[in-house]
Amino acid sequence: MRLLLDGFRYAVQNSEMRPLSNFVSLNPYFKVHPGKLEAFKAAFPAFVQKTVAEEKNLFYGFTMNGDEVFCREGYIDADGVLKHLDNVGAMLAEALKIGDLIRLELHGPAGELDKLRKPLAHLKPAWFVLELERQS
Repeated sequence: MRLLLDGFRYAVQNSEMRPLSNFVSLNPYFKVHPGKLEAFKAAFPAFVQKTVAEEKNLFYGFTMNGDEVFCREGYIDADGVLKHLDNVGAMLAEALKIGDLIRLELHGPAGELDKLRKPLAHLKPAWFVLELERQS
């Protein structure tokens, strides 16, 4: 373990490690109501199709753990997150009739997260600020 940790420190100090990206990720976790899992999953293709045209979307998809659903999504910047939420707002409102948003995380550079704090405050997200930013 010590060798791995020392190797990690060396890689970071000597820029041999791939640099972290400065994108913003929106990480919603849902708990689907009993008996509604298939209906919740049936909406996945429509969400993906609606998101594919978003210029600032980097990736988008769903993962599952039983009746918990996680949406993996990343955006170039805060504006991309806001545009996405506007784009899928009506569909999300329908999904929230059969599932609950149990956790929301936002990850990214401080400056981008600051742009989201006010418009997303009502969702009470957990804010994860990027500590090691890519250097040009």
